[in-house]
Amino acid sequence: MIKNLTALKEKAFDFRVKAGYTAAFILLLISYILTLYSNSQLMKQTEWVNHTNIIMKNLEGLVSGMKDAETGVRGYINTKDTIFLTPYKNSFPVVDSFYQALERDTKNIDYQKKYLDVLKTLIAERYSKLIFAVEKFPQNNYIITDTILKSFYEGKAKMDMIRSTVNAMQNHEENLLIFRTKELETKYKALNTVVITSIVLALVFALFGYYTYKRENTARLIADKKVGDYQKELNERIVELDTANKELILMKRSEKFAATGRIARTIAHEVRNPLTNIGLAVAQIKSDMPAEDDNSNMLFDMVERNSKRINQLISELLSATRFAELSYVSISINNLLDEALDMAKDRIELNKIKVEKKYSRDICNISVDPEKVKIAFLNLIVNAIEAMEPNKGILQIQTKGEKDKCVVELTDNGHGIPEGELNNLFEPYFTTKPNGNGLGLTNTHNIILNHKGSIYVNSKSGHGTTFVIKFDFTVPA
Repeated sequence: MIKNLTALKEKAFDFRVKAGYTAAFILLLISYILTLYSNSQLMKQTEWVNHTNIIMKNLEGLVSGMKDAETGVRGYINTKDTIFLTPYKNSFPVVDSFYQALERDTKNIDYQKKYLDVLKTLIAERYSKLIFAVEKFPQNNYIITDTILKSFYEGKAKMDMIRSTVNAMQNHEENLLIFRTKELETKYKALNTVVITSIVLALVFALFGYYTYKRENTARLIADKKVGDYQKELNERIVELDTANKELILMKRSEKFAATGRIARTIAHEVRNPLTNIGLAVAQIKSDMPAEDDNSNMLFDMVERNSKRINQLISELLSATRFAELSYVSISINNLLDEALDMAKDRIELNKIKVEKKYSRDICNISVDPEKVKIAFLNLIVNAIEAMEPNKGILQIQTKGEKDKCVVELTDNGHGIPEGELNNLFEPYFTTKPNGNGLGLTNTHNIILNHKGSIYVNSKSGHGTTFVIKFDFTVPA
């Protein structure tokens, strides 16, 4: 239920954040689109402004050309020198080019085209008056006659009409430019309002998204911290339970080992007395029997041999389960392991086992009985060698200090121990070897317990085995 509520809250949080940022993005996108639209309108308006300026420039050029024609004719009349007719003659192509440009630029503008048609007529009439004056003046012996004077007055009227028409066209273009500028300003104001509004809304949505994210993220961090604290506490509890479980296993194993020792001593006492009597009886009967009775002597030898075998097994069992006197010496655990490895050197070389040492060089000495601890290590090393395939075996030996404990780990890459056999590993006579007697690990266990130490085994079938041995750095009380 809690998980479902948490999942729903997270989905709602993600939705709010996404919605806020999406809305901000959309508004910004709209503002960018409007900006692009405004830029396109500005470009169009700029084109129209350029178009107006070109028309006005061409109109001014046309009027200027007409003025040059008038000035040239007036200079010729006053001086009677044809050199003054040069501007007049040059004005024809100039005025024509400006007119052609105006005709091209106003071909799609009906109201300007009407003005241009009127202007064309006026220009033709004005030039006809100038041509008349230029032709008649030398014919009349360079005298200004009434006809020529009349032509000048009529030409002036035509020129005034040309200027009026040009001014009308220019005024129209200027008014149009003012209208378009105002229209563009209105669009700019509207666009600026939209853009500013979009930016403000985008900022509001972005701040809302950030605030929502911050708030939810803070809550999530607090929840994660609580979960982390719970997880840490749970892990500590698991470690405590694991430690308690190991201690309980060790305690049960010690109690079981002590009970096994008591039983072994009881059995030894109860079995050895009958064995002694059997031995004495066999010896007496054997002495009373004829020496040449081979069959009887063979049976007596069999009884004596098995009696000794039983007695030997009892001695080994007592030795493996009895707490012995220890001679404590302060010694390096690394040196003890090296000596145990040296004792197993032949087996290691015969099976071509690779030994990897990971010794802690700053580890303190421990107080143990060196000879007995070497026997314990030797048993573990031999077991590891026998569990690994020749030419493929890797034996790793590591030493380290953990708090007040000296820790030794022996790891092999052998066939491992099935889970069902782990609990019986240190019991007397339990073995998986064809020729084993099942007392090696029992004896090792006894030596370590005798030193108030502990031994654990971690193994999985097919994945090797690790023995973990712990000793106190100080002499056990």
